[in-house]
Amino acid sequence: MTYQAIDGAVLSVVNSDHADPFSILGIHSAGPDGGVAIRTFLPHALRVDVIDPQGAVLAPMERIHQHGFFIATFPKATDRFPYRFRLHFWGGGTAEMEDAYRFPSALGEMDQYLLAEGTHLRSYEKLGAHPIVLEGVEGVAFAVWAPNAQRVSVIGDFNEWDGRRHPMRVHHSCGVWDIFVPHIGVGAHYKFEIRGPHGNLMPAKADPYASWCEMPPHTASRVYDLTRFQWTDGAWMNNRFNTSTRDKPISIYEVHLLSWRRNPEQGFRSLSYRELAEELVGYIKDLGYTHIELMPVNEHPFVGSWGYQPIALFAPTSRLGEPDDFRYFVDKCHEAGIGVILDWVPGHFPEDAHGLGFFDGTHLYEHMDPRQGRHSDWGTLIYNYSRGEVQNFLLSNALFWLEQYHIDGLRVDAVASMIYLDYSRNPDEWVPNEFGGKENLAAISFLKRVNEMVYAQHSGAFTCAEESTAWPMVSRPTYLGGLGFGYKWNMGWMHDTLRYISKDSIHRRFHHDDLTFGLLYAFHENFILAISHDEVVHGKGSLISKMPGDEWQKFANLRLYLTFMYTQPGKKLLFMGSEFGQTSEWNHDDSLGWHLLQYPIHDGARSCMRDLNALYRKTPCLYERDNEGEGFQWIDCHDHDQSILSYVRRGVDPNDFVVVVCNFTPIARKDYRIGVPSEALYNEIFNSDAAIYGGSNVGNAGAVLANPVPMHDQPYSLSLILPPLGAVIFKLAAG
Repeated sequence: MTYQAIDGAVLSVVNSDHADPFSILGIHSAGPDGGVAIRTFLPHALRVDVIDPQGAVLAPMERIHQHGFFIATFPKATDRFPYRFRLHFWGGGTAEMEDAYRFPSALGEMDQYLLAEGTHLRSYEKLGAHPIVLEGVEGVAFAVWAPNAQRVSVIGDFNEWDGRRHPMRVHHSCGVWDIFVPHIGVGAHYKFEIRGPHGNLMPAKADPYASWCEMPPHTASRVYDLTRFQWTDGAWMNNRFNTSTRDKPISIYEVHLLSWRRNPEQGFRSLSYRELAEELVGYIKDLGYTHIELMPVNEHPFVGSWGYQPIALFAPTSRLGEPDDFRYFVDKCHEAGIGVILDWVPGHFPEDAHGLGFFDGTHLYEHMDPRQGRHSDWGTLIYNYSRGEVQNFLLSNALFWLEQYHIDGLRVDAVASMIYLDYSRNPDEWVPNEFGGKENLAAISFLKRVNEMVYAQHSGAFTCAEESTAWPMVSRPTYLGGLGFGYKWNMGWMHDTLRYISKDSIHRRFHHDDLTFGLLYAFHENFILAISHDEVVHGKGSLISKMPGDEWQKFANLRLYLTFMYTQPGKKLLFMGSEFGQTSEWNHDDSLGWHLLQYPIHDGARSCMRDLNALYRKTPCLYERDNEGEGFQWIDCHDHDQSILSYVRRGVDPNDFVVVVCNFTPIARKDYRIGVPSEALYNEIFNSDAAIYGGSNVGNAGAVLANPVPMHDQPYSLSLILPPLGAVIFKLAAG
């Protein structure tokens, strides 16, 4: 057969621009005269034989194009039949293989319908790369959404990264391309080669649904089998609902896994997921935290983004191990009674060429208009929440972490950047919504849907918003008009109190309101009091460095501040290292300063944190009514001259309450009187100035008896000794 006589479709396959290769390749009717023809394109083969499943040669194939297009006809065949190929190579040697083009699609009609509709809540089970057995043959089913592409191929180490070898079939109803590639499995590296709508070849794209990625800075996706891991956390999962509700203690240790602790004996590398499962989990359990919050573990190309510019939303970073290694870490957290919260970033994604940007030659995931589709602050792209398929991608991802990794909570990053169209933009840099407002209606709808699905489908799981504005009802149910989050970070409390505590004590009397203002809105939302990573980077210094005075005063202020935090309404969150007085600002390329714990004052701060967590967990009045005004009562919030605050925290049981007094000056106060409701003995159950913490041990000898001296509208009062830069907590003596 001459070159001129080659069918145009065959030439199109050879040139790798055929839009429907499955209509040409594989086994098909040979034409009106009957029989079947088997066609294949194998550019690396010298000769090809068609063989039966037992290896017997059925027919040699004819090379009809010099670049490796082969055909064999079977005039007497009346139907499709099983076959394989035996390849003979130019340098000698042979190999046998299945024909990827003889297999049907692994994508069912209902999957296609739901994907097109944007309602496939488990789209991660169909899109991406999945090891399966199809018609008795092991291999991997690949599928990717690229509705505007002219052609999509899967390329990888199994086909020499040659886009001509495995062009995919398209399902026009949903814009998804798929192919089953036989005899490859876990560990295979791959990407998608996409020819855009104008015939332009895109940079090779990583799989948006990849469950495993190549170690950065390399950028390939990798095949993984998520069905093999054996969970042992059934008891935790069955009881999880009792760990996260508003009337339960929640104290969170926020961690950047790559820099929590490094191994100095092995190139100062980060600890692996499995090492962290032993060392970090044991550390958190010892300190008494109820939850750990992980800064994003999703694969990210730029380590300096701390994970907040994720490139692969479905893959934990390979820097610390395989996906099942991360599951092992979560499993061990649950075994230790520790819930796992994951920072989740549906607000933006990086512009890296192998990522989601301009994915199929069009603005598929992001808005076309940069006024809606790009964050200039971060140099990132914004998801197009108006598109059903994009919403489905993100919603499916949220549910994926809860389902496949048993994550207990999602903390949604930068919510304000999602719900405001004018976020960090000048007046001419944003587009109003259809009603002329600045609210991003599509993003708001998406967030509500995420929250509804999380709470409906995963008992005990919860969501939390990092929302830095006064948007109303962030943590109220959607049926009441709220966004539906379970909790909201209290950014106002954090800024006010850090501003106060950083001032020299002589000036604090003029800023007393910084400590009391938060109680005006403390019950408007379900708040988490968060001292996060954002407060110890970018020149802000560590938490201990914010404290004024000499070393002793700095640590006294730290212990006082943490005690104040733990006795205020709201759940608690503290960034790693702050618990022992990390002196240097957090550096993601460095380890925490664990050497500091050799010094008693640092170890004392950590002991204080350990005891605060223990006290918090065993004292219901410190958490049961966090979101109810009845759970908090000022005794005296007006003593700004002496910079002293006193208040009561109450539980559901009327007899369950504690009295808290905080002295924000370095002057010990004697005979400081506060009103209390009953004539009884009050035990001093906590003193941040205790000698074991590095304090001066000024206190009340363990207990104080109330006497009938009216004070603060109460019939009785306590005469107290207040430690310098210290907080004391009292509880009614039993009996």
